[in-house]
Amino acid sequence: MKKILIALETGEAEKRRFLQTAEAAEVPCEFVFTTPGEVTPGQVAEASFIVGNVPPRMIAASENLDVIQLFSAGADPYMVPGVLAEKTLLCNATGAYGLAVSEHAFALTMMLIKKLHLYASSRAHACWQDRGPVTSLTESTVLIVGLGDIGLCYARLVKAMGARVIGVKRRGGPCPEGVDELVLTAEIDRILPEADVILSVLPSTKDTVHFYTAERFAAMKNTAVFVNCGRGDAVESEVLLAALRDGEIAAAAIDVCETEPLPADSPLWQEEKLMITPHVAGSFHHASIYKGVMDLACENLANYLTGRPIVNLVDFSTGYRK
Repeated sequence: MKKILIALETGEAEKRRFLQTAEAAEVPCEFVFTTPGEVTPGQVAEASFIVGNVPPRMIAASENLDVIQLFSAGADPYMVPGVLAEKTLLCNATGAYGLAVSEHAFALTMMLIKKLHLYASSRAHACWQDRGPVTSLTESTVLIVGLGDIGLCYARLVKAMGARVIGVKRRGGPCPEGVDELVLTAEIDRILPEADVILSVLPSTKDTVHFYTAERFAAMKNTAVFVNCGRGDAVESEVLLAALRDGEIAAAAIDVCETEPLPADSPLWQEEKLMITPHVAGSFHHASIYKGVMDLACENLANYLTGRPIVNLVDFSTGYRK
């Protein structure tokens, strides 16, 4: 008897879909449906297959657990030694977030280059003020650091607006659709001075923590805008704040921070040239994300029960999907 733990908000239709997946595989299963906030250590300890981001401490390298399917693209809390047993397969939800997060990043980009964040500030102070010249994506150079599913979706959006798109990846290869030039991560210092817009969608790994140093911000155009919809630890708050206050970049927008929630006394809240959203680009705010997670979870459950290869496996050496 396989014990399947679904730690995800589900309605009756979603529960039936999981049950039908098991029935089709003709494998006896016992299902437990709960949520990440209500799941118990006992439920986690007994599970052989988990869907959902259960608290990592509850897993405690359980030898019963064969597969955990996350509903997030980021998997770093589950890669810490001692969380998963050696045999446990870790799967992320890369592919479910492309549309929603790329559109959020695109909206933030347009807000910055059209200075809408400054006009929002003026409105809050009942100030009728012309904020001066704006820029356009047309004929601009957009640098996308982290060319996964989200980065590629964003590339198609800005390319449609007439931008020149440069993608940054760890490994080389042919240029994907929507990308004009592909460079390796090791080459980023050469290409940074060309960018009018920098979008960061990096995961959190040992190689990406504090990736955007003071020196890298200094290398950017002072008219450039920086958007981070990847991981908050890619840039230190103090470094970003200094880059804005010193005029090394024109503006920035972040959906992620090193410390979340961002403390109320953080000086980032007071920086007029910075737009902040509270890690809402993803989550389940757009229906496409939930559908993508459900599709992936049911596919991997079917694969697990029938002995087919599991998809969306996380590479522990990189933090990316294999």
